[in-house]
Amino acid sequence: MIYDKESFLTGNIEDPAIHQKIIDALPIPIFYRDTEGVYQMCNAAHEKFTGKTKEQILGKPLHEVHVKEMADKYLAQDKELIANPDVQVYNTQVRHGDGTSHHVILNKAVIRDNENKIVGIVGSINDITELKKTEKRLEKAQETMQVSSQMIHKISSGIVMVDSNFKIVDSNEYFAKLMGEDTEDLYETIPGLTGADVKGLVPDLIYKMISSVLTSGDELAERDLKFNNKLMHVSVRTLYKNKVVGVVFRDMSAPMLVQDEIINRARKINKQNIETVQKIAFLLGENAAETEELLNSIIETYRYGNDDKS
Repeated sequence: MIYDKESFLTGNIEDPAIHQKIIDALPIPIFYRDTEGVYQMCNAAHEKFTGKTKEQILGKPLHEVHVKEMADKYLAQDKELIANPDVQVYNTQVRHGDGTSHHVILNKAVIRDNENKIVGIVGSINDITELKKTEKRLEKAQETMQVSSQMIHKISSGIVMVDSNFKIVDSNEYFAKLMGEDTEDLYETIPGLTGADVKGLVPDLIYKMISSVLTSGDELAERDLKFNNKLMHVSVRTLYKNKVVGVVFRDMSAPMLVQDEIINRARKINKQNIETVQKIAFLLGENAAETEELLNSIIETYRYGNDDKS
């Protein structure tokens, strides 16, 4: 290869070791092959990538450095580039020196001598394996978000998700209806109310609950309150600690919801009472099983009482 001496500092051009040190300092694998596909130069990053030393690469044709499938592909691409001299960029998969498969972008261009004759090809290898993995993770996350969004829009409770900046990540139409006509109108303009400031949309007490859970990172905060002439049960739950919370609004004026809520709360009390009775029974040497069975039967009677009457 012929270099223009004027483009180098005096004294350096005569020392090939300087050139090698320069390219070895580059973190991207670099190589130079002649028009016959024989390696004439490579850098340390290329050695690491292929798992071969310079002694095993330089002066060797493609088929002695790479497996046949890869060597055939590289040689075909080299010939195409020589026939149509330009910058050549393409994605491919290559086998790393440790045996793992990697996604790479190859950038290649022809090298000419002072008579403008093509004497070889210089190229670089950009490993994008981690980028590909990240893209797949993002695609998967996007799919999951879409599914989650579709699910919350089909739930009969009001749902809103809020980030640490108190901006709405997503919400369903039922939440908008519970919050009133103004919010419902806004929902028609901004589906999901994405990006809206939650502070202006929910009662101050609920905003304080959201703020408290976001700040503290607590798993859950819940309470009953009246809003727009409706009794609602509001639960704020951590989705991503200190980053995103989900808020569920249940309209307690709906008969079935009231019944279910009473049963759920009775079960909590039942569990607490059972634990207390069991402790007492243990101390007295008595069996608490009959008490537990009685409490369960009361709940089940309440659950199915209306069905029996019909």
